[in-house]
Amino acid sequence: MASQPKQNHLLIIEDDQGRKELILDGPIYSIGRDPRCDIRLFSQFVSRRHATLVRLPRADGSSYYRIVDGDSKGKPSANGVLINGRKIPAHDLIDEDEIVFGPQVRAIYYLLQRDTIPSGPLDEYDVTLIGPNMMPDFDE
Repeated sequence: MASQPKQNHLLIIEDDQGRKELILDGPIYSIGRDPRCDIRLFSQFVSRRHATLVRLPRADGSSYYRIVDGDSKGKPSANGVLINGRKIPAHDLIDEDEIVFGPQVRAIYYLLQRDTIPSGPLDEYDVTLIGPNMMPDFDE
């Protein structure tokens, strides 16, 4: 039996409150301005229940997310969603898809293989700290 592919689904959202990163692992998410939404967007231009994310299985055991305009009952949002610049009612997300919910409100979806996620902290610079007593005395 093949092991299940190791993936992380990441959504980076930018809205009126700034930027936030969310790891997606649930089966369904409501997205919108309503405080009861699973993923809350902060903007007056976003519908209360703007979109729905649904996790669906693939034949190989992995999964993907589909974004659907509107709420889980099928009621569309007032302005729709733009996926990579096109207004469409539903879309199966792939790595680096851009979702626009309204002016100044967008998200980028990333599909990351777990093998590429570092297990420890990232050090951009190799820094060695020294104290004043460790400096050579040049006066001698």
